[in-house]
Amino acid sequence: MATVLGTSASSSSIVAMLASRSLSSYSTTSSLPSFSPIPGFGQGRKFYGGIGVKVRKRRSQFQVSVSNVATETGPAQEQAKRLVSTESQRPVYPFSAIVGQDEMKLCLLLNVIDPKIGGVMIMGDRGTGKSTTVRSLVDLLPEIKVVAGDPYNSDPNDPDLMGIEVREKISKGEELSITLTKINMVDLPLGATEDRVCGTIDIEKALTEGVKAFEPGLLAKSNRGILYVDEVNLLDDHLVDVLLDSAASGWNTVEREGISISHPARFILIGSGNPEEGELRPQLLDRFGMHAQVSTVKDAELRVKIVEERARFDRNPKEFRESYKAEQEKLQQQISSARSSLSAVTIDHDLRVKISKVCAELNVDGLRGDIVTNRGARALAALKGREKVTAEEIATVIPNCLRHRLRKDPLESIDSGLLVIEKFYEVFS
Repeated sequence: MATVLGTSASSSSIVAMLASRSLSSYSTTSSLPSFSPIPGFGQGRKFYGGIGVKVRKRRSQFQVSVSNVATETGPAQEQAKRLVSTESQRPVYPFSAIVGQDEMKLCLLLNVIDPKIGGVMIMGDRGTGKSTTVRSLVDLLPEIKVVAGDPYNSDPNDPDLMGIEVREKISKGEELSITLTKINMVDLPLGATEDRVCGTIDIEKALTEGVKAFEPGLLAKSNRGILYVDEVNLLDDHLVDVLLDSAASGWNTVEREGISISHPARFILIGSGNPEEGELRPQLLDRFGMHAQVSTVKDAELRVKIVEERARFDRNPKEFRESYKAEQEKLQQQISSARSSLSAVTIDHDLRVKISKVCAELNVDGLRGDIVTNRGARALAALKGREKVTAEEIATVIPNCLRHRLRKDPLESIDSGLLVIEKFYEVFS
């Protein structure tokens, strides 16, 4: 028995000696600069219950103090960051290189010019480039002013688009750190959980600091940006309810384990799908401002051109994107110019009356059709560089604004654009 006790005692003393030696060696070497093959990272050792675990410590060369709100960096540093993030991203097919599908491209551009149009629903055959076109929109998105370090992309000038923390800072008279960032596009996967979409409790803070903290979800990330749902007609009903609530109010309210928090969630909702795989709930369909119908290209020459362009992109994406750089920049300038001149575009009262007459004679439920048609016509006029809306702009956008609002019979096709055009010429003639 004494031998056993002596052995255990000696082993425990050895463990204590090794632990103290490790601790003393760590404390003496931690003050020295550590060198690592990766710049900005150092290697150290943390102890959890006497067990040494290697960790990586990041050293920031721009921030002096640790804060939960990022400080504003200089223009050269911001440009370097954007360049690094752009080069590290997966190459995106250029928007200008997409052949055909003019209706879909126009609806997307009008929503970027005026986000209050309410998004676009794209329905069509599989393999027609719906998701490719939507994701190619990323390169054309303009920059917006946001509060630096804010998880909700709060607008420093619009209280309706501010998070609660930013409002409190303004009420206290604190100065906000403002930075420019591109409009964000967030993908909502079909298998996403409700907690990931709405936000949930920050488990890390709860365990380490013992406080209840909110971890923002995809709705917070998409505020003032674009929320894209591929195969939206296959989305689970509980996620559809979440999108309906946020799209209606522009705010997302989360009730989780004693935490009640609300944050702005105004986004451009873009959905795509194949009608053969299932229909969309009427409540969600009505929330889309515009509807674009996509069909397979029948012209043999255009099909060959599409195949050749895609082959070029797959061979060398960087070279292919460079060949369309001038067209992309030109289109980006048109969008920026249209966004800045949108408020100056006017529409005559008699044209507004005729738009409402078309909606009334087509038995369109509610007034969303009237509002979206007016907004779409103004956005198209701004894109064309006009200061006044004409009947030409209205004729272009009115089928996309009213087509998906006419279906009364479940067996009727969603494509009622011809009926809208006939009624338009009957009223505007």
